[in-house]
Amino acid sequence: MTLADLCSETTGAFFDLDGTLLPAPSLEWRFLGYLHERGAISGGNGVRWLARFIRAFLGDPHGATHGGKCYLAGISEALVMDWEKSLATRSDSLPFFDDALGRIAWHHAQRHRVFLISGTLAPLARVAARSLAAFVSTEIEVCATELEAAPGSPRIWSGQIAGEHRSHGAKLQAVKALAARYGLDLARSYAYGDSAGDLQMLEGVGVGVAVNPTRHLARVARKRGWPIWVWKRTLGEIPNVAARGLASKAAR
Repeated sequence: MTLADLCSETTGAFFDLDGTLLPAPSLEWRFLGYLHERGAISGGNGVRWLARFIRAFLGDPHGATHGGKCYLAGISEALVMDWEKSLATRSDSLPFFDDALGRIAWHHAQRHRVFLISGTLAPLARVAARSLAAFVSTEIEVCATELEAAPGSPRIWSGQIAGEHRSHGAKLQAVKALAARYGLDLARSYAYGDSAGDLQMLEGVGVGVAVNPTRHLARVARKRGWPIWVWKRTLGEIPNVAARGLASKAAR
């Protein structure tokens, strides 16, 4: 193994998901739309969550979005698998930015390890990772927000977050933990994000890239001299075979 090979294998690529790889609406909103179509979310759950969100927002606008997920209380995690199967039958499922697929393919070609570090719910992020892997033919590990679940099978969500919401400092902690597990050199690694919640993750690696950044992140990126990339075109209406061809071309 050459020195270049060794350096490649100790390089990580850490991607935020919503807004960075995937345009709005967020992955969670897409899943909620599916649950609503199936009638799986009760009106009472939605009303209680909205009232709690408003109270939390008045006290802490930032923290309100990272609180509990009581509208998912009583929902079976097995519905995530049903949702994933439904996506496979739709031509516009998870319309990732084509530049995002090309960038992941580039990292794969360089033998870099690829990760999703996301504040979205972990089961949903794993659906996205499997979909991405089908396009770029590389394993993608996920570190995202976990939900508490009652013991048993299938797992039934309590509506409360288990541990921390994977944002801000929690993203950086995840990056450091993954670096320690796989022997990654963060000074050689890359991170991609679109908002202030990704800032510490971007600061923690050698190459931080602001993708479709909010105004705040764009200001920080210009100050730090980070690249600012705008990804717009998606592959939502391109057949999977064509999408794989684009990703393969980008890797060469």
